[in-house]
Amino acid sequence: MVAVEPLLILALALAPGVFWAWYFYRRDRFEPEPAAMVVKIFILGLLVTFPVAFTEGFIGLFIASPILMGAVVAPMVEEYGKFAVVRRFACQNTEFDEPMDGIVYAAAAALGLATFENVLYVFSAYLTSPSLAFSTVIVRAIFSVPGHALFAGVWGYALGQARFAPAEKRPSLIRRGLVLGMALHGIFNLLLISAEIIAYAMAAFILVLTPGLWMLANRNIRRALRKGHR
Repeated sequence: MVAVEPLLILALALAPGVFWAWYFYRRDRFEPEPAAMVVKIFILGLLVTFPVAFTEGFIGLFIASPILMGAVVAPMVEEYGKFAVVRRFACQNTEFDEPMDGIVYAAAAALGLATFENVLYVFSAYLTSPSLAFSTVIVRAIFSVPGHALFAGVWGYALGQARFAPAEKRPSLIRRGLVLGMALHGIFNLLLISAEIIAYAMAAFILVLTPGLWMLANRNIRRALRKGHR
């Protein structure tokens, strides 16, 4: 059991990212992207975790506030890292041929990063106890892992819009989407940090922000699918 347990924990830590990547991939029901391309973006999203972590660590040398790091620095660096992967490796690909593709590729990159992050969090909890690792898997599978895809889906939707918009409108569309994704990520983190000392923050997180993120994602998906098949 001792030898098997870490492998089970690893599988459980990887499972949420794979499941949610499949979920968002399946939402593109009219013209799904090549699975190999989505997997590629997922892996690149995982790999971008390294420069993202280095950047956050470097900035952290100059910022002592956990709130500032968690609610401002981390969301900006992480969302830009995911965005850079999609902008560099997906947007110029010929397979990016409908608005929904921006959401699919953004979710894939985000879930690659979230999966690596999830492994770190779960194994950190495992060092305390296996039961804590299991509870960490469950909570993060419901909130944090899909949360990364929901934040990224905001700027992914903007990328999908921009791809088929007049050239002069593209920069502002992308900029607004990226800033909104960063802001929602920041609010998400701030509520989680605040929940440790303010009970209402957790209530707002569970009852307002999380449902709101899903409503926004579903609205964007419907609009992207509709625009792609007029």
